[in-house]
Amino acid sequence: MPERNLVRADPRAFAAYFDRKPFYVDHALAAHPAFALERLMGLARALPEQFVEWNAGEIEVGRAEASPRNGLSAEETVRRIAECKSWLVLKRVEQSPDYRALLHACLESFGPLAPAMHDEQAFIFVSSPGAVTPFHMDPEHNFLLQIHGTKTVHMWAPDDRYVVGEDAVEELFAAFSQRNLPYRPEFLQTAHVLPLAAGQGVHFPVAVPHWIQNGPEVSVSFSITFRSQQSARRSRAYRANAKLRSLGLNPPPVGRSAVADLARSLAVQALDAARARLKRSR
Repeated sequence: MPERNLVRADPRAFAAYFDRKPFYVDHALAAHPAFALERLMGLARALPEQFVEWNAGEIEVGRAEASPRNGLSAEETVRRIAECKSWLVLKRVEQSPDYRALLHACLESFGPLAPAMHDEQAFIFVSSPGAVTPFHMDPEHNFLLQIHGTKTVHMWAPDDRYVVGEDAVEELFAAFSQRNLPYRPEFLQTAHVLPLAAGQGVHFPVAVPHWIQNGPEVSVSFSITFRSQQSARRSRAYRANAKLRSLGLNPPPVGRSAVADLARSLAVQALDAARARLKRSR
């Protein structure tokens, strides 16, 4: 029988803040055997190479280039995570039936509170004490569930253009990469600073700038993500703006006009459909 009601959210907070602001949830995964380090070492061995990333954890918050490797294998990184000053992410762990069942059980816990979901994906982060995940953005709805240890999330509003410009958000959706973003300490004046302990989780709206500082213990976190019609429309509007900007134009920002956003989204949707038909015909 699948597990149910693994994540608990305040319905009023969910209705008020989903995809707008962070809010806390509780979960029942802190003692789950799927997140023991021995199980995670096995998962690191089983996943295809492109779905395992590991890096040094003693780096600058605003490191602009890719994070450096730590000189260890993925399995050795997990085995020595308490002292190797690193962080590791196991991507798309729903490829494993056990973790796919956990992902869907967690998302089903939200019931009618959440929008219709598609492209559900899950990620597991294993981090050394004090490790830093640099300043960046992600393109999905996300709930980060803290399994072991503690961490502090520093997060900004998705429309805070003081910390990330409109062109950077367009690039996120037009040509998604894991590149880090420039950061300045004065950004903290507008940040949400959100401590996380085992048994807690926090909601990340789509494309929120954020960075994470681990606490003094080994940390394991389970990131459950999905996309929705709303996020897909916004993604297409940003892609349209990125194309217009590449042509030398200066389009109005996404979010300023619902009519303009819808028109741009529909245009990109039609173009995507035409490309798909052409690809099938070939």
